[in-house]
Amino acid sequence: MVPKSAATPDALVALERIEEGAPGKGRLPSSSTQTRGHGPARGSEYAVLLRRVRQAGLLDRRLRYYVWKSVVTAVAFAAGWAAFFFVGNSWWQLGVAAFLAVVFAQIAFLGHDAGHRQIFGSRRANYLFGVIAGNLGIGLSIGWWVSNHNRHHAHPNTEGSDPDVMGVLAHSGDRARAGKGFRRLIFRYQAWLFFPMLFLEAGSLHYASVRAVLRWAIPNRIWEAVLLAAHAAGYLAAVFLVLSPGKAVAFILVQQGLFGFYMGCTFAPNHKGMEVLAEGDSTDFLRRQVLTSRNVRGSWLVDAALGGLNYQIEHHLFPSMPRANLRRAQPMVEEFCLELQLPYCQTSLLDSYRQALGHLHTVGELARPLPPAVAAGRGN
Repeated sequence: MVPKSAATPDALVALERIEEGAPGKGRLPSSSTQTRGHGPARGSEYAVLLRRVRQAGLLDRRLRYYVWKSVVTAVAFAAGWAAFFFVGNSWWQLGVAAFLAVVFAQIAFLGHDAGHRQIFGSRRANYLFGVIAGNLGIGLSIGWWVSNHNRHHAHPNTEGSDPDVMGVLAHSGDRARAGKGFRRLIFRYQAWLFFPMLFLEAGSLHYASVRAVLRWAIPNRIWEAVLLAAHAAGYLAAVFLVLSPGKAVAFILVQQGLFGFYMGCTFAPNHKGMEVLAEGDSTDFLRRQVLTSRNVRGSWLVDAALGGLNYQIEHHLFPSMPRANLRRAQPMVEEFCLELQLPYCQTSLLDSYRQALGHLHTVGELARPLPPAVAAGRGN
């Protein structure tokens, strides 16, 4: 049975229908059109922005873009493994490992887009693309990812609802103060531990994928499990047949460690340090997405390196918008937020890390033990 937390949120399903223009299905659940401290309900404001975006053609599929993007990525993937077999049993393979870490991340971005149905108009075609790229290509379950990621999109930075703020780090003072034992110790030093822990991210993603196909009733679970097993068998066989045991272990640690680090560095600027909403918060959809997200100023290099996730506000407002259209939507969304006097956060990549780490440090300070006098006063 799928855990309740794994189900696709009704709000996100409704949003997808709105973006696709499904007749008679263009209203978000009532909880998405209420506000928290921002005046009366403004459910029509998102509809205004959506209409502008749709009229500009920014929700139209960009199949040609995804064809060449997929071909280039597939060629890089093949070239990386060809280089691996050509170099043979050598420590130079650590350079190949670093290259493949980058390629794996680019495949993950394509799987992300397929999971949001950005590539094809058909749900089945997007799913097939996702299982080939995710399960078979890099060993991550697309079924698990969609279930987990949809919860994040429906309730970004919301305590108790967003899985991305319920993990190993504390994003709010209440969570930091509630931590106990080893978890509280991590909270205390989380700003210092953040980047080192990213090297473990790939292992965490693989573990979550395997656990999901074994325990969750995700669609096509057996099919996903077979593809995950095929990836693992092919990857490990190639590494241990070509390399000596020591070099093989080093290759895996470098390739998977850098893959996880790269992925974590693309996620870090998006929400960390932005507004954290309390459990049960009823902020309207538009403000919930904008106030909890941060953009990173783009260039062609930043766009490619971050997989378009640097346009996080636009992506959260329109999850099914093809990646290639996010850059065009950005000034339109920023102008609309200016009309509403709604804060729109956009900064450089380095400053986004500074803000994220600063927030983690501030929250982590709240996990420190209270001075004896203060603790005694609270005890009275």
